[in-house]
Amino acid sequence: MDQTISQLLANRTPVDAARGWPRYRIDSETWSAIGQALGAGQGDLVALWGDRESVHMALRERGLAPCIVSIPVTGGIFPSVGRHHLPAIRPERALRDLHGHAPHDEPDDRPWLDHGAWGVTAPLGATEPALLRDPADYRFLPVEGRGLHQIPVGPVHAGIIEPGHFRFTANGETVVRLEERLGYVHKGIDGLLAGADLGKAARVMARISGDSTVAYSFAFAQAVECALGIEAPPRAQVLRGVMAEVERIANHFGDIGAICNDASFALAFAYCGMFREMLLQATDRAFGHRLMMDCIVPGGMANDVSQDAASALMITLDGLLPRFAEIAALYDETPSLQDRTCTTGIVHRDLVTQWAAGGYVGRASGRDFDVRRDAPYRPYIGLPFAVPVLAQGDVDARVRIRIAEIEESAKLIKTLILTLPDGPVSAELPQGSETLEGTGYVEGFRGDILVWVRLRDGRVEAAHARDPSWFQWPLLEAAIENNIVADFPLCNKSFNCTYSGHDL
Repeated sequence: MDQTISQLLANRTPVDAARGWPRYRIDSETWSAIGQALGAGQGDLVALWGDRESVHMALRERGLAPCIVSIPVTGGIFPSVGRHHLPAIRPERALRDLHGHAPHDEPDDRPWLDHGAWGVTAPLGATEPALLRDPADYRFLPVEGRGLHQIPVGPVHAGIIEPGHFRFTANGETVVRLEERLGYVHKGIDGLLAGADLGKAARVMARISGDSTVAYSFAFAQAVECALGIEAPPRAQVLRGVMAEVERIANHFGDIGAICNDASFALAFAYCGMFREMLLQATDRAFGHRLMMDCIVPGGMANDVSQDAASALMITLDGLLPRFAEIAALYDETPSLQDRTCTTGIVHRDLVTQWAAGGYVGRASGRDFDVRRDAPYRPYIGLPFAVPVLAQGDVDARVRIRIAEIEESAKLIKTLILTLPDGPVSAELPQGSETLEGTGYVEGFRGDILVWVRLRDGRVEAAHARDPSWFQWPLLEAAIENNIVADFPLCNKSFNCTYSGHDL
């Protein structure tokens, strides 16, 4: 493989309807060549999804503009990318379950989202009746060796968390292999979006993963505005940035506390929970909703925010940050806590690079990428902020990335509020009957979120949302290898992947 992705796509004309990220229709040979280029480390796979007739890939080749490539599905099959590039395997399995498009020469033919409870095959494709299967009837990959035993965990867990199954193979207390099984909270998001008006679609997007409701709403609004060729008013753009950074801080507070709690350091858990609650109460007063759900809509904002409310939010943060700094210092000064987090759950840089892992998972292992800086969008264009990056790749590094991001996000919020312009917070959406496509790409608290939409007659004809957890969940399997079983909760909390956002 000696051609780069950009060379493979050179002199091609993008689809007329696509705005923002260009989309190219390609043939099977070029599709396979791009898969080989990804496998050779020449670019990042951002997303892989399908519709009734085609399969699409969103790509980033380092140093070049991102794009989307599409291939028509012929005879129900398309060339597998997963056989060249491992991160494509799970999206291909999900695509086959939903649309019935089979990756040719795929390395893993097991279902992923289809647990046998739907009663149909390919609900978004050529739907046919199917016999119900026992959801527990699933072929886990074999592990061979002396003295090995298996520990099944989930899908029902102790505590109020989402369902997922983890199959540990261990030698004594040491984990030899972890295999995940997800899909238990599949909601049919792509199906709910197809044919929806923009109002309904915005509400669906805001509920894909509740802890990232701002990020998903932001990305969807971006995608729609890109397709329609409009921009949200400047005031709305700044308020969107404020909400995105508040969401980041609130989730980092929760994660840091939860990680400490799993290391039996309940004091930090209690204080971080209190900090998160105080911040959420402030967002409720400012935006009318604790999680800021349904506040961002295509064209701008659902409602304006008073200057007093914005200033009160900033005052709340000013009061919380010194207290949080004390907890962060206590984390540093507690050897028993450091003993649990340092050198635990290491993910090496080559893996986060291969999987294009975003957010604190990637940055804790040396992958220096942040959409706000590297694919900038308003209101971040021109704003100075630091992107913390560490190399250790362990639980401790993922905690420290969060601590540093809280500090940077607080600075950004203050800058944005102090420069909040006057003016309207929404723009009128143009009406038209043509088919238009747009892409939204934002930095959520977990990492990069992509939303692609195709609009027709003012409604969503097709759409797809890709959560960063798609490329973080597999790395959790690598992180726990050669660690003890008792350290899995720490590793898992340090990743805090979403089940809901992944299961669609």
